[in-house]
Formats: sequence, C-alpha cells, structure tokens
Amino acid sequence: MRLASKVIIITGASAGIGRATAEHLAAEGAAVVLCARRTAELDAVVAGITARGGRALGVMADVTSETDMRRLVANAVEAFGRLDVVICNAGIGYHRRFSDTPTDAMRRLVDVNVMGTFYAARAAMDVFTRQGHGHIIAVSSIVGRRGIGGASLYSATKAAQLGFIEGLRAEFEDTPFRASVVFPVGTATEFHDAIRRDFGHDTIGHGPKQTPDDVARAIVKCVI
Repeated sequence: MRLASKVIIITGASAGIGRATAEHLAAEGAAVVLCARRTAELDAVVAGITARGGRALGVMADVTSETDMRRLVANAVEAFGRLDVVICNAGIGYHRRFSDTPTDAMRRLVDVNVMGTFYAARAAMDVFTRQGHGHIIAVSSIVGRRGIGGASLYSATKAAQLGFIEGLRAEFEDTPFRASVVFPVGTATEFHDAIRRDFGHDTIGHGPKQTPDDVARAIVKCVI
C-alpha cells in the first residue's frame, strides 16, 4: 500500500494500459479517478477495483473537450479532497501512408493524442498550483522517439507528448512539480481493433511485445 495517500487521475482507463494502470495503482492503495467515453466498460473497471477493496471513481468524459477535463479534475477533488498525479494515457492510433491519410484523420489524432494530453494536464495544473505539488505523466510510445513507416502522424503525436514533458521538466526545475513520460513498445490491447473500428482498416504491429500489466508496473514505479 505504498500509494495510500495518493489521488490519481487516469484518462483512457476503460481498457488496455489505462485499465491495467488503474488496477495496479489501486492495489497499491491509491484512490483512482478513471476517465473514458464508454460508460459500461468504465463502470466495470470501477466495480472490479471497489470489489477488491480499492477506491475508485469513474467519470465519463472526452479528452478532446477542455470542459470535460476540467469537470474530471473537479470531480476528483470533490470526491477525494486533492489530486496528486494525472496520467495522460488516452490515445488513438492510425496506420496508413501519409499520402493516403485524410485530413479528418490527421485532425482526430492531434485532438485526442496531443490536445487531450494538454487539456488534462492543464486542468490538473490549476489544482497542483494551489496545492504546491503534483505530477504529470504522459503515456507516449516508442515511436515518439523514432517514427515508423505508415505511422508518421501517430509518431508525430507521440513525439509531441515527449516534447511537452521535456519542456515541463525544464519549467519545473527547482519546484515541487514533476513531469514524466512513458514509452511503451507494442502492447497487447484493443489498439488495433480500435483502428479498424474508427478508421476502417487493419494493421498488424511488429517488433517486441509486452502486456498492459508490464506498462502498468512501470507507471507505478514512476509514480512512487
């Protein structure tokens, strides 16, 4: 129970890395506030955590809405009295040659992966500033360090998260605030199913693989 004093927001928490992270953090005693758009899946995660004796709150919200992210943060503080960490995990993928990528797909990736990170972090920062402490964590991707063919836009959005966190770390020097970034490799989630559902095409990931629990354990270490 190393995190019994912590209140932590996780976006994109209804499945995959977000869900695993919520479960691992709750097992360490943290109060977790979970954000997702899919109410049924979100409720199932919350129910599972509370059934095991954990503390969890689900908030249906869209990371592309600044208003929703401010409401998410307000709900966390109302429920648990504080906010210590925000984990900007919500993200979507896309895999197609740049020349074949429509403008609406470009905009959607930027809105979710980049603006969604900004909105959640900015809303949390208002609380962190009042409290005098706080930690922003962005879940990027290994392709944010080295882009891959067929995923130039996705790679760009993940690199944007890296640049954002590096900039924050410079701003936060000699302050009580922290900023971190996580770089998962290929992870066994519904990521590729979501690409098929949202954009209508299939893709198969290559390279090393890991489980959501692998990433969640790394995030727990980062929080601690």
